[in-house]
Amino acid sequence: MRLTLYTDYSLRVLVYLATKPKEELSNIKEIAEIYNISKNHLMKVTYELGKMNVIETIRGRNGGIRLAKAPEEINIGEIVRKTEEDFHLVECFDKENNQCVISPACGLKHVLNKALQAYLEVLDQYTLADVAKNQSALLHYFSLNK
Repeated sequence: MRLTLYTDYSLRVLVYLATKPKEELSNIKEIAEIYNISKNHLMKVTYELGKMNVIETIRGRNGGIRLAKAPEEINIGEIVRKTEEDFHLVECFDKENNQCVISPACGLKHVLNKALQAYLEVLDQYTLADVAKNQSALLHYFSLNK
Protein backbone atom coordinates (compact mmCIF):
# COMPACT_ATOMS: atom_id res chain seq x y z
CA MET A 1 0.00 0.00 0.00
CA ARG A 2 1.35 3.35 -0.97
CA LEU A 3 -0.22 6.63 0.05
CA THR A 4 -0.41 9.57 -2.32
CA LEU A 5 1.67 12.69 -1.72
CA TYR A 6 -1.60 14.46 -0.98
CA THR A 7 -2.25 12.19 2.00
CA ASP A 8 1.39 12.37 3.06
CA TYR A 9 1.29 16.17 3.04
CA SER A 10 -2.05 16.19 4.87
CA LEU A 11 -0.63 14.05 7.65
CA ARG A 12 2.55 16.15 7.82
CA VAL A 13 0.53 19.37 8.17
CA LEU A 14 -1.46 17.80 10.98
CA VAL A 15 1.66 16.55 12.78
CA TYR A 16 3.19 20.02 12.53
CA LEU A 17 0.05 21.69 13.87
CA ALA A 18 -0.16 19.16 16.69
CA THR A 19 3.19 20.42 18.03
CA LYS A 20 1.88 23.97 18.35
CA PRO A 21 -0.03 25.41 21.31
CA LYS A 22 -3.79 25.36 20.64
CA GLU A 23 -4.09 29.14 20.28
CA GLU A 24 -1.00 29.62 18.09
CA LEU A 25 -1.53 30.10 14.38
CA SER A 26 0.80 28.68 11.76
CA ASN A 27 0.94 29.50 8.08
CA ILE A 28 1.45 27.64 4.85
CA LYS A 29 4.76 29.37 4.13
CA GLU A 30 6.40 28.17 7.35
CA ILE A 31 5.10 24.62 6.92
CA ALA A 32 6.29 24.53 3.30
CA GLU A 33 9.74 25.66 4.42
CA ILE A 34 9.92 23.14 7.27
CA TYR A 35 9.09 20.22 4.98
CA ASN A 36 10.62 21.68 1.83
CA ILE A 37 7.45 21.17 -0.18
CA SER A 38 5.43 23.38 -2.51
CA LYS A 39 3.24 26.11 -1.00
CA ASN A 40 0.75 25.50 -3.82
CA HIS A 41 0.36 21.87 -2.79
CA LEU A 42 -0.08 22.88 0.83
CA MET A 43 -2.73 25.43 -0.09
CA LYS A 44 -4.83 22.63 -1.60
CA VAL A 45 -4.15 20.36 1.37
CA THR A 46 -5.06 22.98 3.97
CA TYR A 47 -8.19 23.94 2.03
CA GLU A 48 -9.40 20.33 2.10
CA LEU A 49 -8.42 19.81 5.74
CA GLY A 50 -10.45 22.90 6.52
CA LYS A 51 -13.46 21.51 4.63
CA MET A 52 -13.11 18.33 6.70
CA ASN A 53 -13.23 20.48 9.86
CA VAL A 54 -9.89 19.10 10.99
CA ILE A 55 -8.13 22.46 10.83
CA GLU A 56 -9.38 25.97 11.31
CA THR A 57 -8.38 28.57 8.78
CA ILE A 58 -8.35 32.20 9.81
CA ARG A 59 -8.18 34.73 7.00
CA GLY A 60 -6.66 38.17 7.10
CA ARG A 61 -3.40 39.86 7.87
CA ASN A 62 -2.86 38.01 11.14
CA GLY A 63 -4.54 34.85 9.92
CA GLY A 64 -3.24 31.34 9.71
CA ILE A 65 -4.19 27.77 10.46
CA ARG A 66 -4.49 25.60 13.55
CA LEU A 67 -6.11 22.37 14.57
CA ALA A 68 -9.88 22.61 14.87
CA LYS A 69 -10.00 19.58 17.17
CA ALA A 70 -7.80 18.14 19.87
CA PRO A 71 -5.17 15.76 18.45
CA GLU A 72 -6.85 12.93 20.39
CA GLU A 73 -9.99 13.48 18.30
CA ILE A 74 -8.28 13.22 14.90
CA ASN A 75 -8.17 9.62 13.71
CA ILE A 76 -5.39 8.68 11.30
CA GLY A 77 -7.48 6.06 9.49
CA GLU A 78 -10.25 8.58 8.90
CA ILE A 79 -7.79 11.14 7.49
CA VAL A 80 -6.29 8.55 5.15
CA ARG A 81 -9.72 7.44 3.92
CA LYS A 82 -10.75 11.06 3.24
CA THR A 83 -7.54 12.12 1.50
CA GLU A 84 -6.94 9.10 -0.72
CA GLU A 85 -8.71 9.14 -4.07
CA ASP A 86 -9.15 5.39 -4.13
CA PHE A 87 -7.77 2.17 -2.76
CA HIS A 88 -7.37 0.33 -6.06
CA LEU A 89 -4.39 -1.81 -5.15
CA VAL A 90 -4.82 -3.79 -8.33
CA GLU A 91 -6.82 -3.34 -11.51
CA CYS A 92 -9.70 -5.56 -10.43
CA PHE A 93 -10.47 -3.26 -7.48
CA ASP A 94 -11.65 -0.69 -10.04
CA LYS A 95 -14.94 -2.19 -11.23
CA GLU A 96 -15.44 0.44 -13.95
CA ASN A 97 -12.02 0.00 -15.60
CA ASN A 98 -11.18 -3.61 -14.80
CA GLN A 99 -9.79 -5.38 -17.88
CA CYS A 100 -8.21 -8.35 -16.09
CA VAL A 101 -9.37 -11.53 -17.81
CA ILE A 102 -8.94 -13.75 -14.75
CA SER A 103 -10.81 -11.44 -12.39
CA PRO A 104 -13.93 -13.64 -12.02
CA ALA A 105 -11.85 -16.65 -10.95
CA CYS A 106 -8.92 -14.97 -9.19
CA GLY A 107 -8.50 -15.39 -5.46
CA LEU A 108 -5.81 -12.74 -5.20
CA LYS A 109 -8.28 -9.85 -5.06
CA HIS A 110 -9.83 -11.34 -1.92
CA VAL A 111 -6.43 -11.68 -0.27
CA LEU A 112 -5.47 -8.12 -1.18
CA ASN A 113 -8.84 -6.77 -0.06
CA LYS A 114 -8.40 -8.50 3.30
CA ALA A 115 -4.90 -7.00 3.59
CA LEU A 116 -6.27 -3.53 2.75
CA GLN A 117 -8.95 -3.85 5.42
CA ALA A 118 -6.33 -4.92 7.98
CA TYR A 119 -4.17 -1.94 6.97
CA LEU A 120 -7.03 0.48 7.52
CA GLU A 121 -7.99 -1.19 10.80
CA VAL A 122 -4.48 -0.56 12.11
CA LEU A 123 -4.62 3.09 11.06
CA ASP A 124 -8.00 3.38 12.83
CA GLN A 125 -6.29 2.50 16.11
CA TYR A 126 -4.19 5.69 16.10
CA THR A 127 -4.91 9.36 16.57
CA LEU A 128 -2.87 12.42 15.75
CA ALA A 129 -1.92 12.57 19.43
CA ASP A 130 -0.38 9.09 19.14
CA VAL A 131 1.79 9.95 16.14
CA ALA A 132 2.82 13.38 17.43
CA LYS A 133 3.48 12.44 21.07
CA ASN A 134 7.25 12.88 20.72
CA GLN A 135 6.84 16.64 20.43
CA SER A 136 10.31 17.59 21.66
CA ALA A 137 11.98 15.47 18.97
CA LEU A 138 9.62 16.79 16.31
CA LEU A 139 10.25 20.39 17.35
CA HIS A 140 13.99 19.74 17.17
CA TYR A 141 13.74 18.54 13.57
CA PHE A 142 11.36 21.35 12.63
CA SER A 143 13.88 23.88 13.96
CA LEU A 144 16.65 22.42 11.78
CA ASN A 145 14.75 23.41 8.63
CA LYS A 146 13.88 26.98 9.55
